[in-house]
Amino acid sequence: MPTMRLVIARCSVDYAGRLTAHLPSAPRLILVKADGSVSIHADDRAYKPLNWMSPPCTLKEQAGDGDGAPSVWTVVNKAGEKLIITMEEILHDSTHELGVDPGLIKDGVEAHLQELLADRIETLGEGYTLIRREYMTAIGPVDILCRDGSGQTVAVEIKRRGEIDGVEQLTRYLELLNRDPHLAPVRGIFAAQEIKPQARVLATDRGIDCHVLDYDALRGIEDDKLRLF
Repeated sequence: MPTMRLVIARCSVDYAGRLTAHLPSAPRLILVKADGSVSIHADDRAYKPLNWMSPPCTLKEQAGDGDGAPSVWTVVNKAGEKLIITMEEILHDSTHELGVDPGLIKDGVEAHLQELLADRIETLGEGYTLIRREYMTAIGPVDILCRDGSGQTVAVEIKRRGEIDGVEQLTRYLELLNRDPHLAPVRGIFAAQEIKPQARVLATDRGIDCHVLDYDALRGIEDDKLRLF
């Protein structure tokens, strides 16, 4: 199984390609991932590396001569660019099998918000009833199709973060849905945990309502903060 290699070393780094860059000697963390990528990290840059080489690339290690000469790592990508790491002192060198990552599971992703809102459609207003989730159109599924208290059809687009692209997407859905005489007239609701000001302005201009979703409330969890209203 491919492994990840972790090396902590005092080293200098030179990048030779379309641009040139030099990192003077200092202690650094070097990650050699199972996909072949190599990245050099300091202790003050969060996740962002100081320099890196993306796969596909090859790593060649040249050992020192035993008389104090440093070892040299040369990483070359398919474009012929080079990352040259001169190792003056290796403080740690280990390999680890991480296996297949299951991926990030986020609390409150759009699919879960959609499921919760469909189960609690009355959150949108008194008298709302669900027609169906994932109502298919020619350009993709609308997250929720429902009816309001007056019986009018409503298309709901759900995002974790509501931005202009989401409003544009809902606008296209509404244009198609309003061509169906069995559904028209159809109005839209743009629902998100957070709606950006620019998205709210665009939605209002197009006659689309905005609704901020309270994820904890949808899950039936009491907010531990004092509510005034």
